[in-house]
Amino acid sequence: MEELFERAPIPQAYFKLAMPVVIGMLASMVYNVTDTLFVSMTQNTALVAGVSLCMPLFNLMIAIGDIFGLGGSAYMSRLLGSHNDTLGEHVSSFCHYAGIFTSIVVAALLLIFEHPILMALGATSATYNYAAQFYRVFNVGAVLVTISIIPGNLMRTEGKAKENMIGMIAGLLLNIVLDPILILALHMGATGAALANLIGYLVTDIVLVQYVRRRCKIVNVHWKNITLSWPDIWKVLVIGLPASVTNLMVSYQTALFDNFLSRYGADRVAALGIATKVSQIVNLVMVGFAFGAQPLIGYSYGAKNHKRLQGIIRFDIIVQVVWSLVAAAIMILIAPWIVSLFLNNPAVIHYGTQLLRILLLTTPFAGAILVYTTVFQSTAKAGSALIMSVSRQGVIFTIAIIIANMVFGYNGIIWAQAVADVLTTVIGWALYHHQVKLANI
Repeated sequence: MEELFERAPIPQAYFKLAMPVVIGMLASMVYNVTDTLFVSMTQNTALVAGVSLCMPLFNLMIAIGDIFGLGGSAYMSRLLGSHNDTLGEHVSSFCHYAGIFTSIVVAALLLIFEHPILMALGATSATYNYAAQFYRVFNVGAVLVTISIIPGNLMRTEGKAKENMIGMIAGLLLNIVLDPILILALHMGATGAALANLIGYLVTDIVLVQYVRRRCKIVNVHWKNITLSWPDIWKVLVIGLPASVTNLMVSYQTALFDNFLSRYGADRVAALGIATKVSQIVNLVMVGFAFGAQPLIGYSYGAKNHKRLQGIIRFDIIVQVVWSLVAAAIMILIAPWIVSLFLNNPAVIHYGTQLLRILLLTTPFAGAILVYTTVFQSTAKAGSALIMSVSRQGVIFTIAIIIANMVFGYNGIIWAQAVADVLTTVIGWALYHHQVKLANI
């Protein structure tokens, strides 16, 4: 482990840790895209819109996993960099069980308050029943989504990124097999989509937990190691909570976007659902690179190797910008064809193409935002991490979409995220250079 984190050339260490995470992220994205693809084969626009409205549920459960997965891995990276392995064992075990308990409580509350939550997500009389079918089944097994996030993040602190990728792909393959069977052959619609996802996540969880038990030396799921002092719990939460807010903001942004577009009809809501999922192909690769670099950043920071730390951050930014420019350019060119694969509806293809191209234009800015955010998380800059978490898809996006809607109507709504991306990048750059100037990074 020390050879990889301390002495290997930065590009070699970066890609060894990042590429399995990238592939795992793409697998995660395929979970959602596969559902949309097979649900779209029913050619039922209301069904597609209903399932799309429930996508924030995934983000919510992933956000809970991020509290303990990203918060725990950021703290563990610093502990391993300073060679405090015993405390790392307790941190990993605590994070695993705390994530399970928290997600069960949240899912129960979601089931109790189903109607007001679905209405807040933008459900209408046409889409409510379809959304409710997915919503109920998903929440019964929502803990499975959360569990899939925690061990994978913790294993990466020991350089076990490949094992996380294998677990994600195992669940994905089963999900791809089950989707056409449950959604189309058995005509289970939204219920079938939810079941296929949950069964896939169950397989992922089993694989990841077994890898932790058999291959990790420090990361563990032993109940006997669950005890952790309050100061150490706080060190997990102070980074984990801002990290989770990022995913909560994704849910919030999706719900707000849906609400503003719902007044224009189900076609545009369905178009947004498709455009969002397709743009995630670019975005999740960037997330994978950022998360792949996170253990390197945390370890170098914990070891006080600031020269290597700065080199990793520079390389991370270069990779993000190059990838986003190339991938976004290609997808912008073929956007109409991509959207038509999901729903052969002229209105949806038109609006989906327009939305997809706009979402892709500012992906280089989104990549820079990811780098700044993960740097702040890995180096325990909780305040800066929180500011980044609530800005792009939260505070700044809300202000942008409200003002743009009032001034430009529909066109303002669809350009609001691009405006938020640019402004949040400026904030991240300012915060990062302030920390460098203070010699805190």
